[in-house]
Amino acid sequence: MKRPILIHPDPRLKKLCTPVADLSDDLRALADDMLETMYAAPGIGLAAPQIGVLDRLIVMDCEKDDTQPPKPVVMFNPEIIDSSDDLNTYEEGCLSIPEQFAEVTRPAEVRVRWLDRDGNLQEQDMDGLWATCVQHEIDHLDGKLFIDYLKPLKRQIITRKMIKMKREMSRTA
Repeated sequence: MKRPILIHPDPRLKKLCTPVADLSDDLRALADDMLETMYAAPGIGLAAPQIGVLDRLIVMDCEKDDTQPPKPVVMFNPEIIDSSDDLNTYEEGCLSIPEQFAEVTRPAEVRVRWLDRDGNLQEQDMDGLWATCVQHEIDHLDGKLFIDYLKPLKRQIITRKMIKMKREMSRTA
């Protein structure tokens, strides 16, 4: 089931999320809903707080080649356990901050540990877009948005645009 995505500023997007203690069928269904929501948006990543759920859960699929099958990844309690000194700068966007993009510099490579949908501990090295995306989504679980990396003035301009957009959306709803 497709879920509504929260738009910044929303206080739930700034909250620290709770680790998932026990994987339930409800949490697996939530992950499926999140994938459906992410693909429909369309996006390459989605964190649970973006749909108002304050659990440490993210979904991603950075496979951009249309000739390749999708590569959905579901991560419960993801954590970065190592990162490179080398940095990469990507123009990032966010489903909770529609139509706004900015360059963000992050470690180029990361090692990530998480529980998969079956409760198995996974560990993987990621680079390129996958590394950027997983760091962006884990930031959401810690109440951090990509605009928090920007200079205050740029962040304020984007926030004002989002407030105006939310006002316009509420008038047409």
